[in-house]
Amino acid sequence: MKETTLYIKGMDCEDEARLIRAKLDGMKGIEGYEINIISGSLLVRHTPSVQPESIVRAIAKTGLVASAKKEEKKPDTKSWWQEPIILLLSIGGMFILLSLIAEHALGISHERVRVIYAAAVFSGGYYPAKMGIVALINRAPNIRTLMVAGAAGAISLGLWEEAALLVLIYSLGDILEAFATNRVRGAVKALMGLAPKEAHVKRDGLEVTVALEDVLAGDSIIVKPGERLPLDGIILSGSSSIDQSPITGESIPVSKSAGQEVFAGSINQMGSLEVRVTKPFNDTTLGKIIHYVEVAETKKSGYQRFGEKFGRIYTPLMFLVSIFVMIVPPLFSGNWNEWFYRGLVLLVVSCSCGIALSIPVSVVAAIANAARHGVLIKGGAFIESASRVTAIAFDKTGSLTLGKPVVTDIVSFGNWSTVSVLSIAASIETRSEHILADAVLRKGEEKGISIKEIKDFKAIAGLGATATIDGVPYSIGSTKLLDKTGSYSPEEKEKITELESEGKSLILLSREDELIGAIAVRDEIRPEAEEALNSLKTLGVKGLVMLTGDNETVAKVIAKKSGITEYKARLLPEEKVAAIKTLKGRYDTVAMVCDGVNDAPAMVTSDLGIAMGGAGTDVAVETGDIVLMSDDLSKIPYVIGLSRRTVNNMRQNITISLSIIALLIPVALMGRIGLVQGLLINEIGGLLVIFNALRLLRG
Repeated sequence: MKETTLYIKGMDCEDEARLIRAKLDGMKGIEGYEINIISGSLLVRHTPSVQPESIVRAIAKTGLVASAKKEEKKPDTKSWWQEPIILLLSIGGMFILLSLIAEHALGISHERVRVIYAAAVFSGGYYPAKMGIVALINRAPNIRTLMVAGAAGAISLGLWEEAALLVLIYSLGDILEAFATNRVRGAVKALMGLAPKEAHVKRDGLEVTVALEDVLAGDSIIVKPGERLPLDGIILSGSSSIDQSPITGESIPVSKSAGQEVFAGSINQMGSLEVRVTKPFNDTTLGKIIHYVEVAETKKSGYQRFGEKFGRIYTPLMFLVSIFVMIVPPLFSGNWNEWFYRGLVLLVVSCSCGIALSIPVSVVAAIANAARHGVLIKGGAFIESASRVTAIAFDKTGSLTLGKPVVTDIVSFGNWSTVSVLSIAASIETRSEHILADAVLRKGEEKGISIKEIKDFKAIAGLGATATIDGVPYSIGSTKLLDKTGSYSPEEKEKITELESEGKSLILLSREDELIGAIAVRDEIRPEAEEALNSLKTLGVKGLVMLTGDNETVAKVIAKKSGITEYKARLLPEEKVAAIKTLKGRYDTVAMVCDGVNDAPAMVTSDLGIAMGGAGTDVAVETGDIVLMSDDLSKIPYVIGLSRRTVNNMRQNITISLSIIALLIPVALMGRIGLVQGLLINEIGGLLVIFNALRLLRG
């Protein structure tokens, strides 16, 4: 099976999406597809026998234009009022004004003025009528089809003035809805504009400017003061102050120098930098943020699914009801003109893009807002989950603590020296990915320790690792690992207890079944942890729990400092999964906060995975449902607050839309409202909910 992504020009509403579905559902070889109105994209899964060109041709029959390449935003060479649809709408408006003056001010008869009304209908309604007729031909009638039917019906009754006003109001509403959709697209496009299109690359001793897609991993690029970094990389030379706020949301620039990592989209504020590129653009942190924001609409919340299901059932149903009203009551009353008019009114007031479009606009506006604050939310489903969170489980290392542990003590036992203990430990830890291993390696570099050759390295999840050096097996890890591989003497136990009582994490090193040393490590709690947890309590998050593989004493110290009252220590990965399951039995929705590296099973088991430190951490970006691009716990209360605002916004939009429908339908059936008034109220309601959704872009 193959996947093809196409970009659809002019797809601003669920009506266009319905047209595309009508075409794709009848095509052989189409296995599935996902339509994203906000990004204007279509992902099609198809058999190899289906050529992308055939999909493009099929979509062209709907009146829409599909392209395999995203349309680049070109500099505006003309004013907004010079757009053809705006010009025709303006001309239509002028014709209506002339008609009203001629008929009501100058007293010219309606029969003579209707020629001008006709000009208004055909000029103002040309573009929407074209799409409405295409929709009817493709058996996917939409609101534009309703406009055509309503205008034609009004004309057949001799109501040229109402037909002209109907077209004008509808067309204006259509343009405003497209404008609102483009506002959200603009927020997403702003992310894409964070990376420059070109980079200054050093090749053969010369500095050349090349397109971003032509830069390879390993190339050296020059980033001058004031420029944005085009790609992720490692600084080779130079130092500067880097504004990482577009990626991490950090308010203060950070100092960077040789050997440190920098991210695409960041701004080099001061010195000139030479950077070795580590990833092509699509694999950069910024590239992944853009990708996940673009596809976020495919991971739909319950409210989004409700809006789509409602539209699929409601629109055809109202067509049938309108036809019923036009035909059945006159059979008994004989008043064909009156019931035909009521049916027309019902037809135009019953359908709107509002409920279908406002919900995805709410979701994408919230996701774009979060991205500006250094938070990546991967879909509406996760916004809904975050809004319901009543308990959060935190991993200790890298989540509640800074994740930058330092070695404080090296203790040797028996005839072993501290130098030998550190040398063997550092040699084994060269193969480990655990954050404590980094502390041991840094200490080894600081002391100038030589690294020994190791064989038969084996990681033991949640415990540590084993390896062979010079033919002798060694074990390194937590006290639980030693419980499995050896035992303590009373003196060794006393020393271990003493170090643990100081709130330090221990790495024990044993040879066969003999304990030969202990390395004590301390990791400081995050400065914002206590305030962030208090904010979560204020938001009504009742369960704040720490899950750690560390010892009981360290867990108690960290829990007390951060304000957590419940903790579980010395947990293996599978025991963390069990702990999450227990929490899910006690609370409505449980989130898991970790760095995404060692606790992926627990994160997957939770209702919502929140990954820390996504900037530069591929695993965190891939595994988290929500990713905090900076190591900032204060973003968690922000995310929960934003999610609740978004869900409330969607509820408001659904309530407003359904209330307007519930008001207009019976009033239309009773003949108490005309075509123009009904459409005007309907369009105002639709625009109200869309612009209400746009409020989520702020803050």
